[in-house]
Amino acid sequence: MPVDPQNALLTVQSGLAQLSALIVSYSFSAIGAVILLVLGYIVAGLAQRSIYAGLGHIHGFDPTLRHFFSRIVRYAILILVVLMVLGQFGVQTTSIIAAIGAIGLAIGLALQGTLQNIAAGIMLLALRPFRIGEYVEVGVISGTIEEIGLFATTLRTVEGVYVLAPNSTLWNQPVRNFTRNGVRRADITLTIGSWNDIDLAQKTMLGVAADERRVRREPAPIAFVATVGDSNIAITLRYWTSAADFFATQIDLTKRAKQAFDSEGISIPAPPPEAPRQEASATRQ
Repeated sequence: MPVDPQNALLTVQSGLAQLSALIVSYSFSAIGAVILLVLGYIVAGLAQRSIYAGLGHIHGFDPTLRHFFSRIVRYAILILVVLMVLGQFGVQTTSIIAAIGAIGLAIGLALQGTLQNIAAGIMLLALRPFRIGEYVEVGVISGTIEEIGLFATTLRTVEGVYVLAPNSTLWNQPVRNFTRNGVRRADITLTIGSWNDIDLAQKTMLGVAADERRVRREPAPIAFVATVGDSNIAITLRYWTSAADFFATQIDLTKRAKQAFDSEGISIPAPPPEAPRQEASATRQ
């Protein structure tokens, strides 16, 4: 059947007109989407910086939490902008939101341990059981806090070992903070022979403490008999010092107390002599 050229021309013209209208329509939508994306990106950046700066005016607010909350605001604005752009093209955003929720639930179940660390990190930053630079002990973990992150906390042990501890581990156990109160009590115990003058030994140890500027006068240091053995007596010096000077003071006082005992003629009992070794002789039958 022959095709009417006139009808074919009309069909092509109609198709071109519809295509032109479609291109114009989607061109405006595309331009609007691009403008919306650019504006959304700028607004998200401004909101992030504003939130970060605003939280910085709150005294004592942790920088890690400032960074976390400002990023949350930024990503929320960007997600909202993307949904608005999709709406420009006639996409049903309701189904997309439902899909995002389902994906988020699946990811949350898959990363349950990670989310626990994030929640624990937020609680650690909010309640502050420890801060950067403080020496803590949590279960079998001990060291100086170097960084508190959203997922894990970095510590440095007294041996200089790097430790990365998950936040959930630190949050679920009692925390012993040796730095927070600013002062610590320490004991130095030396063992002397039972024939020595106990009062002189106590007075000598108190004199050593009195000559040390790092030992606090309140509470006053005390010296007392800790244990009594068959031939020896343990004398303990108990004193208070700042948390920062704890180890250095303990080391120096131990050395000075021993030197003071030597000067006063207070002797430390010698270890018992070793029993002579018996040579086992082999006998032949």
